[in-house]
Amino acid sequence: MRPSLFALIAALLLAMPGAAQTETGTITPEAAVADDVVDPMAPREARDVTLEEFLWIARPLVVFADSPADPRVREQLQMLAERPEPLLERDVVVIVDTDPSAQTALRIALRPRGFSLVIVQKDGRVGLRRPSPRDVREIVRGIDNFALRQEEVRIGQ
Repeated sequence: MRPSLFALIAALLLAMPGAAQTETGTITPEAAVADDVVDPMAPREARDVTLEEFLWIARPLVVFADSPADPRVREQLQMLAERPEPLLERDVVVIVDTDPSAQTALRIALRPRGFSLVIVQKDGRVGLRRPSPRDVREIVRGIDNFALRQEEVRIGQ
């Protein structure tokens, strides 16, 4: 049985520096993998992915910050955890990059400044870029305005 999305994002939040710990220790992002199946909404580390692996498959939603302690990262992940269903319907994959010194492929390609929320379309183009946390409703509205998403709706995908 796979853990709930809320439990997975809570686990990531707890694993962040300065976060509370459980009685048995800090919960790690490895909790996002159960039965060898990766939950698509479990936030992934940017150093482990490239944009090319999502081409025509998913819409990466990338949360950038200059530090894992940035409270906007936690706020954004909490907002995503509150309503994951609309994001799953739109093939969204959450990626977190909070280490500017790592110079990940995503950071080089998307060039964020401080906190940034970036949604990449399935064709690899940036569809939405915001300098502050956004709720799921606004994110979904932005995705629904993408031409490819409108085509998906038209053909019933």
